[in-house]
Amino acid sequence: METMSTTPGTGLGAMIRTWRERLPPSAAGLPVARGRRATGLRREELADLAGVSVDYVVRLEQGRATTPSAPVVGALARALQLSTAERDHLYRLARLLPPVGGTISDRLPPGMQRVLARLADVAVAVFAADWRLVWWNRGWAALLGDPAASPARLRNFARDRFPVDAGPARLALWPVTEADRDGTDAAVVSDLRRATGRFPQDGRLTTLIRELNAGNERFAELWATGGVAAHREDHKTIHHPSVGPVRVDCDVLTDGDSELKIVIMTAAPGSEDETKLQLTLGPVELLPCSPSAAGRHSAVARRP
Repeated sequence: METMSTTPGTGLGAMIRTWRERLPPSAAGLPVARGRRATGLRREELADLAGVSVDYVVRLEQGRATTPSAPVVGALARALQLSTAERDHLYRLARLLPPVGGTISDRLPPGMQRVLARLADVAVAVFAADWRLVWWNRGWAALLGDPAASPARLRNFARDRFPVDAGPARLALWPVTEADRDGTDAAVVSDLRRATGRFPQDGRLTTLIRELNAGNERFAELWATGGVAAHREDHKTIHHPSVGPVRVDCDVLTDGDSELKIVIMTAAPGSEDETKLQLTLGPVELLPCSPSAAGRHSAVARRP
């Protein structure tokens, strides 16, 4: 009997059967005989495509085999033509870690773009999995200063956090303090280590960590602790040149597939800080987005 899930129809065997029955034989390159009743693959067809015995497929679907090996799970995923998310789900049902790999993405999915377009009244930015800034709105530029003049490679929160030279900060043009600076430092480093598990072959991430390890003692110290975690929230004070100090809550939402990080800065409703935050927007003109060399887009704010 399957023990992985208590919800009917969601265990390993049930999902293999569901995916088998939805895949037409024609999609798998198999001939379709006249009068065939099964609309999906038969067990013997799946077994042949995956290179396993029919008996093993039967035992998997009946819950009598619950721990297939990684090569078998991979073969079943390919034979069933599963999406990446479905493949990863199959691995987890088999109590295995999904395959890792791929490279960090800087591209914003259409759905994320639609959500961001509706957040015009708050300061919002999007960072890639290695904390490179890839998008920001006019509220972000008004609150922290416009980072557009900095080279894309240097628009990185971890680089600003753990500088390796005496250069200026690239993301915040005026001073920013945190309620728990040590905690934020540890959270950023732990989040980068987490990214190495998701993108172990990404050259940009590897280079970043190597440079910070070699050039910043504080980063190297925290990296040596081996912490692994996601950076979810923070509380900051932005010392704005026009309105004075603005205390904000900083929340980090992560896209599950690409690990893009949506960073949203808001102030307590009805507070003086909320008034200051609104004042920072002022008469700011949002210029049309322009594609960068990497095909990304940035919202650039400019005061008339």
